[in-house]
Amino acid sequence: MATRSSSRPLGDRFYQLSTGRGELWQSLRIDPPLVLSLLCLAAYGLLVLFSASGENVADVQRQAAAIVVAFVVMTAVAQLEVDFFRRGAPLMFVGGLLVLGVVLAIGSEVNGAKAWLDLPGLPSFQPSELEKFLVPMMLAWYMSTRSLPPKFKDLVVCGVIILIPAVLILLQNDTGTALMVIMSGVFTVLLAGISWKIVFAGITAVLAASPAWYIFLAQPHQKNRILTFFDPYRDPTGAGYNIIQSQIAIGSGGLQGKGWLNGAQSQLDFIPESNTDFILAVLAEEFGLLGVLFLIFLYLLVLGRGFYIALTAQDTFSRLLAGSIVLTFFFYAFVNMAMVSGLMPVVGLPLPLVSKGGTSIVTLLIGFGILMSIQTHKRVLPR
Repeated sequence: MATRSSSRPLGDRFYQLSTGRGELWQSLRIDPPLVLSLLCLAAYGLLVLFSASGENVADVQRQAAAIVVAFVVMTAVAQLEVDFFRRGAPLMFVGGLLVLGVVLAIGSEVNGAKAWLDLPGLPSFQPSELEKFLVPMMLAWYMSTRSLPPKFKDLVVCGVIILIPAVLILLQNDTGTALMVIMSGVFTVLLAGISWKIVFAGITAVLAASPAWYIFLAQPHQKNRILTFFDPYRDPTGAGYNIIQSQIAIGSGGLQGKGWLNGAQSQLDFIPESNTDFILAVLAEEFGLLGVLFLIFLYLLVLGRGFYIALTAQDTFSRLLAGSIVLTFFFYAFVNMAMVSGLMPVVGLPLPLVSKGGTSIVTLLIGFGILMSIQTHKRVLPR
């Protein structure tokens, strides 16, 4: 009896402390597991970036500043009610299309893609990145007003919603971002409960149309990337150089890697775009397979929490939007890893929260801010 009565006050105090902290996070609209996972991933990315950028402190400082800004923006977005995104989805979608049109007219060209906007007094940014959650938001709004699973006419409307921004981005010569926008929309439609017969029919149609696209529509650089994917050594000093050097770096890292700042391929500048698209090769060479597995573990923490938020969302709009944001993040990381290791053609996508790039980080964390809004603005349901 004495033991039981003495332990009860301690248990009560622990409960009150934990509840108080929970109420604090709830009042700030912060989801601690998600934020902690993202912070660990961003910190690991800064460590790798320092080596990948040739120990350039300025690059790391700019990336760190972008991360701080991104977390502030994410927290601000999390304060918004879910109804704000639901009601504002059509207007934000149309606004995004207008900005894409402005980019086509007066945008700046970087690495062959006319996808950047330089406005007086503002840093250069890439508006097409926003479409990765504006398209799912619009689709989630549309399908939340319809009976599910979607009917054929609904799928036609969804296809138009996806294709309009994707075509505008393709006209900017940014195939990688266009692919991400298309997939973010496809994920939303799949989550709406579309029949697997339609899924298989769509996959079959895409595969059947691929030869015609390659022959009649693909640009010369796109054809070259596909041919290089099948045989990088057809042009080892040209189109195949990036992937060959990347595979050499990944293979030389072995299990434990050569050590931080000790990678031969990365430190001697054999890996092009080592601090952006091919930063995974630097990580693999210096930290080895264990370092890559640790990165995957951090991604899985983020994905696991994201899927939990999506599964426990209280309405159709929230579930579709949250699920699409999480799946798009997964696809983002998967495509970069597959591209760098030679399992997919090079499409110019950075490694999320690791590669250098302020616009990418800010837009990614805007998506996670929406996730936290969905998680922390849940209505208290009657028992």
